[in-house]
Order: sequence, then structure tokens, then C-alpha cells
Amino acid sequence: MRSSIATVSISGDFEEKLAAIAAAGFDGIEIFENDFLAFDGSPREAGQLVRDHRLEIMLFQPFRDFEGMPEPQRDRAFERAERKFDLMGELGAELMLVCSNVSSLSLGGIDRAAADFAELGERAAARGIRIGYEALAWGRHVSDHRDAWEIVRRADHPNIGLILDSFHTLARDLDPDSIRSIPGDRIFFVQLADAPRIDMDLLYWSRHFRNMPGEGDLDVTGFMQAVAATGYDGVVSLEIFNDQFRGGSPKTISVDGHRSLLYLMDRVKRREPGIAISVPAMPDRVPVSGIEFIEFAADEREGDELGNLLRALGFRRAGRHIAKDVELWRQGGINIVINTEREGFAHSSYLVHGTSVCDLGLKVEDAAATVERARTLGASLFDQPVGPGELKIPAIRGVGGGIMHFIDDRSDLGRVWEIEFESMDDPEASTDAGLIAVDHIAQTMNYEEMLTWLLFYTAIFRTHKTPMVDVVDPAGLVRSQVIENAEGSLRITLNGAENRKTLAGRFITESFGSAVQHLAFKTGNIFATAAQLAKNGFTPLAISPNYYDDLEARFALDADLLDRLKAANILYDRDEHGEYFQLYGPNYGEGFFFEIVERRGGYRGYGAANAQFRIAAQKRALETNPAVRR
Repeated sequence: MRSSIATVSISGDFEEKLAAIAAAGFDGIEIFENDFLAFDGSPREAGQLVRDHRLEIMLFQPFRDFEGMPEPQRDRAFERAERKFDLMGELGAELMLVCSNVSSLSLGGIDRAAADFAELGERAAARGIRIGYEALAWGRHVSDHRDAWEIVRRADHPNIGLILDSFHTLARDLDPDSIRSIPGDRIFFVQLADAPRIDMDLLYWSRHFRNMPGEGDLDVTGFMQAVAATGYDGVVSLEIFNDQFRGGSPKTISVDGHRSLLYLMDRVKRREPGIAISVPAMPDRVPVSGIEFIEFAADEREGDELGNLLRALGFRRAGRHIAKDVELWRQGGINIVINTEREGFAHSSYLVHGTSVCDLGLKVEDAAATVERARTLGASLFDQPVGPGELKIPAIRGVGGGIMHFIDDRSDLGRVWEIEFESMDDPEASTDAGLIAVDHIAQTMNYEEMLTWLLFYTAIFRTHKTPMVDVVDPAGLVRSQVIENAEGSLRITLNGAENRKTLAGRFITESFGSAVQHLAFKTGNIFATAAQLAKNGFTPLAISPNYYDDLEARFALDADLLDRLKAANILYDRDEHGEYFQLYGPNYGEGFFFEIVERRGGYRGYGAANAQFRIAAQKRALETNPAVRR
């Protein structure tokens, strides 16, 4: 199958769109008429520009309000079609999309529509043009692909075929398996779009909230399985109407689109192995067993400051790199790396973002397979010189500019700490505070970038997304969505900031786009941990007493438990599965912080109801002590 994307899906002028689409790896475009009309050149020049970018015009669209019209509108519709045929000839396009009629003048009737298409097919054939008919979900008489197929079938013309669009089928909850009975050679084109489930007018939903396959809630995979079962082997195209995409980077949106198509077709191929689908071979989505390490970039002074904070959290300095200014800090199963090298990627990251997380190491089943899948899906590989005695650890660049390294037990990668680090005693070490693992990593980005991050993680790793929630900041909303695996060994919260006044927005601005805003560590006993942290000199984030008065009213907690929570500044949440306890550290820099959590029972959430109180406390702390390290 060949890939395509509608020019309406991305921002920019016509030439900018073509450059981004070609660079992302698409085979062609759907040329949306308005994009051509805004182009300052002739149709022939527009067509040549497409070909100069080594793309094809796969589809010209849309042609509206054609079938079932009374006279004189019927004659006028055919005249309009002939003019579009002239334009298509100049452009070098041979397939036109006709969408089902929405005009109040249309008469309806399958036989009447079929007769109109039979005549249009004759006219199109004389020009070497084919016509694809698409059922709009809000069509006046035809809003179901089954009715559109019946019209095409009765028209019985080789130049008249069906165009299928996943949104128009799935938004109306039509069974995509009904597609399986349609002959594949009568399907002329397939358009794909996902969308979040929203109860609203179909036209408005379609025009503003479509997104890439895998980014929404519709069963685009099931739809494409049904299409593939027909034997269809033509173009698969993205038609995405989305306000954020229209204002975003053409390059980023194009890369996301191509990645989404590869990911989708890989899923279809794995679900229906008997169906012949042309998609690049790649390993399956990769299982992740946990966070192997988190690396900070810093200079010497700030590295010492960070080390002191880690000591207060109960970490000990456990090793020094054999050749670099890199230290290993450990507690339980948590490995923190502080890199103060004066060259290399970490140093470059420090110069841009200040002290921040620059690298995440994931423990995977197969590191080589992880990199191969990521590469096939368009991720950039990362490589830098390796010195004597060092391992070449597979890595890619993440979507936020950071690095992701992959460790497995299939080779010496599993012994990286023994091979690359010399163990050392830490005479200043504090007492272990009972932290046992990384519970989750919180990454912050501009809201319009969230879907890019979501697609990146779900396409490469064996993870799923949870429903989006609104986090209330006194200065506005932050959208939050979690990527996690079934075992809970990988949890990443994505927090999309919509303005600079929120704590998340301030962090992005002040750290120049650094992604990781906070790290949450897991403990088996939050009260014992809090007591030890106090002995270590750790100062928790001070929570307003009013929070605990409200907590008592909401959950009717035992007075003793409530007193213990209040005394230790621990926040509490509960659902039908279990309980959740949260303890926050002070602000570090312009909004980075550490969190300690305990999960009891089957609690799988992240304490979203507590976020507004935590944010208010953090903002108070910033106002009280605005001095930050730099």
C-alpha cells in the first residue's frame, strides 16, 4: 500500500507543506482545492511542484453537492464537474472525490444517484479520470458507506468507485466489518482519521478534532482490518482536520502522520497475519520492565547541590565512571546519574536547559529490537564516541530533544554498572529512606505537542494510554494523560501546558523546553519514609492546613491517620481499588521537584484531585523564596 496525506492536514503554504510531506516519507498527497486556490501559480506549475518533490497527486478533492439534484441544478453540477476535470488535467490528477450531497435541494433516491454517477463516469472516462464516492457522516440522504457502495454498485461503471473514510464510519458507530463484503477493486481510495470520543455535532467534531490513527479513541485498526480483508491494495491516506495541527509545525505533523500509518499497518498485519499488507518489517512493540536509570546534566556546583538533595532523600553515591565526570547515585532499585562532563550531549543539554534530566534509560526485553522498531517508525538514532572500556548502548532521540538508552540482559549491557563504573564509598551518606523504585516520570510539554509524545511512546513500546484529565492550576488548566504498561513498571505522565502562567508553563519557559518536570519514587511505607527523610534533613513541601480539613470531610478518615498525614505534609487519595499517599519535595530551580508515593491495594491513578493543592503550595514556595540555582 502507498501512503498519502491531505494537504489540509498540516500548516504552511503549499510549498512548505510539500517539503514537509516529502521529507516525512509519504508517497503522495490529496490536494485540497483551497490549498491550490491559495497557491500563486498555474495548475500546471502546482502539479510540477508536487512532482519536483517526488510526490504524486493521489486525489483531488472535494467535489460537493453533485448527485440527486433537480434541474437546472443537475445540469449545473455536470458543468462544474467538467471544469474540475479541466483543472485536474492541468494538475496531473486522475482521481476526484465526490462527497455525498448535503444540499437542501437534493432529492435523494439510490437509483437517481446511481444514474447520475453512471453519466458522470462516462464523462470522466473520456478524460482518463476516475471518480470516488464518499458518504459524509452528515450527508442529507447518504451518510452510510453501505448506501454509498450500493449507489456505486448500481452505477456499474469502471470509472466509478467507493472512497472509505474511517471517521465517517466510526463516528456514526457503523460496523466496519460490513466493509469486508465490498470487492477490493471497487474501493478507489481509503482515508483515515482518529478522534477523541466527544458527544457533539458530527460536522463540528470532524472539522476540529480529528487526529492521527492511534491518537484518539476510534477503532481505526478494526476499520483498516476490514478494508485489508477486501483485498484492497491501493493508497492509504490521512485526512486530518485539527485546529492544533493547522497551527503546528508542518515537519512534526508530517512525521507524526507517517509514523501513525506505519504503526497502524503493523498492528493490522499482526492481528490479521493472513492478509497481505505492504508495510516495512519491524520488531513488535517492545516490553519495558522498568526504568534502568535517570541521568541529569549539570555543572560541578549544581551537581553538588543535586547530590546533597539526593542524600537528603536517602540516596548514596555508589560509583564513579571509569573515564568521565559522571557519578552514580543509588537507593533500592533506583539509579540516578549526575553528568558534569564539559563535552558531549549532556553538556550541550546543560547549556540549553540548565540542570535537568537529559537521558532516560529503559530496561527492555531486547535493546537492538527496540532501536530497530524506533528507527523504522521514524525516530532518530543517537550515537556519540565511546571510549576504551565503555559499552556502546543503543539509543534514540526522544521527541522532546532528550535521549533514551536501552538496556537488556542479552549481552554485557546488563552489566553496565559493573563495567563502566568503579564502586566507591560515600562517607557523607544518609540513611536509606526506603525508596524502592521509580513509580512514574512526569514530562511537561506545550499542549499542542502532547499527541506527538503520546504516539511516540505507544507506537514503540508495549504501553497503553489512559483517559485525559484536567489538572487545575490557579493560573489555568493543564491537560494530563498517562502512558503506562500493564505491569505498572513503566508509567509516564504527559502534562500539556496551555499558558506560561501555570507552573507547568513556567517550567517549560524557564528551562527552555526541558521535558522531565518531576520524578516520583515508590516506597512501601510512606510514614516510615517521611520519618527517615526528616532525620536526613529533607524539607517537604508545606501543604495548607485547609487541605486536611477538606480531606476529613471528603473521606471521613480516622482522626489518627489524618493527624499523621498533616504532621508529615502527606497528601491522600482513594478510589474503589485502593489508597494513594503522596509526599513532595521542595522546588528545585524553576519548578522541578521530587515526589514519593505509596500505593495500597489496586490504586492505579496519580492523585489528580490533589494536583491543584500541590501546585498552590509550590507557587507559594516560589513566591516566598524566588532565588533559584543558575
